[in-house]
Amino acid sequence: MCYGEPERFTTLALPPPLPLLVLVALSLGTPPAAQTQPPARERQERQVVVPGPGEPVPEVRVAANILTIVRFGTSIERASVEVEGRTTRFKLVDPGEYTLALEPSVEMAPEERLIVRVRYKDVGSPAYATFALVSHPTLVDKEVTVVRRPRTVEALESALAEKEAELAALRALSGPAGLVFSGRLDPDGVQARRIAMAPAGAQSGLRVAGGAGYRACCWALAVVRVRNLPKQSPWMPGVARLTRADGTAVKVLSVDMDKAQLAPGEEGLVTVETETPFWKAGEVFRLELLDKGGVRRLPILEVAL
Repeated sequence: MCYGEPERFTTLALPPPLPLLVLVALSLGTPPAAQTQPPARERQERQVVVPGPGEPVPEVRVAANILTIVRFGTSIERASVEVEGRTTRFKLVDPGEYTLALEPSVEMAPEERLIVRVRYKDVGSPAYATFALVSHPTLVDKEVTVVRRPRTVEALESALAEKEAELAALRALSGPAGLVFSGRLDPDGVQARRIAMAPAGAQSGLRVAGGAGYRACCWALAVVRVRNLPKQSPWMPGVARLTRADGTAVKVLSVDMDKAQLAPGEEGLVTVETETPFWKAGEVFRLELLDKGGVRRLPILEVAL
């Protein structure tokens, strides 16, 4: 070393501690698998057709945290919406007048299917729209329009034939054959007795124009022709009571009339059906008949059943 010359120092770089190297490597390297985001799905708009009998259920592709809007061609019954897994698998299920908004909260398994069923408000066919929610790896339905396919002539003819058969069966049951089929008519037949002494006067603007009592093996029926006098308010039967001579009441099963109501000056037939007869044929009953409000009472009758 020579005097008068500045001293020179050499700086040596020391390697960082091992933990720091590991930390730098983690911060600069590939993110762990747990932080990997699901692949972006292509959002689509498309149309599905409501299936007919025996046809496969159409699919609607959904994904977690993505909103899917299902549109219907007509208004739907909001309270009828059924979504499988609604309370546990969805962030949003919002039925509207014409739409259904769906947003799953979790991803669905590849082979999983959640069924959705919605009833239409109108009387068209099919009455329900049914489809399955599924998952797709690369696609999701942003908006789906559900349409009802017009029924073919063959399908309409088949439905008409089915309804005609149902109507024929109802006609058979409602006629004399129906009484036999149901066991309400046996070889002893039906006994009928007219109301011998119908009240001559009127009460509460009502008059009895005649009537009869009918009795068979397992039913009895009192039939009264009622006239609602002019300038009276409309009348319809409400409550009927049948009482035996000793004061015992007989159970009344139904009270009906051949019209919805009697207008002023109009007549109608009122029927009162009882429980299965347990009394001697021809016994006389006291019949009381009131309107639905319990105010206008028909004159009290004596009917033999």
